[in-house]
Amino acid sequence: MYVYGAGGHGKVIAEILKSNAVDVNGFIDQDISIHRLLEKNVKHTIEETDRIVLAIGANEARKKLFIKYHEYVAHQHFAHSKSNVSDTAAIGIQTVVMAGAVVNAQARIGKGCIINTNATIEHDCIIADFVHISPGATLAGNVTVGEGSHIGINASVIPGVSIGKGCTIGAGSVIIKDVPDSTTVVGNPGHIIKQGD
Repeated sequence: MYVYGAGGHGKVIAEILKSNAVDVNGFIDQDISIHRLLEKNVKHTIEETDRIVLAIGANEARKKLFIKYHEYVAHQHFAHSKSNVSDTAAIGIQTVVMAGAVVNAQARIGKGCIINTNATIEHDCIIADFVHISPGATLAGNVTVGEGSHIGINASVIPGVSIGKGCTIGAGSVIIKDVPDSTTVVGNPGHIIKQGD
């Protein structure tokens, strides 16, 4: 397995693979100045037989690469051995779950998502494709998050709240009501600081 992205996020993905006894053949990155990472070679092109896991933090960029390299992406998700994922949860391909994260009963997580270190996805949450739940963020039960949204570090979302597509929830925010599409919310309680494209 190759990790596509030779940066900090790539290092974490490599450790997820290692925790599951998956061999990391090396890294792939478009930056031709990078040649080694974690004592592995970094190459700059994908070969026909390569299988990759995307290690790109930006949601839209990750989506574009997923589409571009769909024939090469591994059709599975990757959860760190020290995460806690319910047997009744469903997780899409190319989603990564970092160490310490919890995904509880009957949560549904789409493809290409990042469930970062110590994040909590409680029961019956529905997370769309290409979402990033940052370290320490907590989604209580029955929360819905739309495609491409980013939930910041240590943000909290109360039960039953719906967050739209393409939203940004600031670090440490407390979300107590629904958030429309393409909205940036910060603070405790969360308040809108930007709406629309």
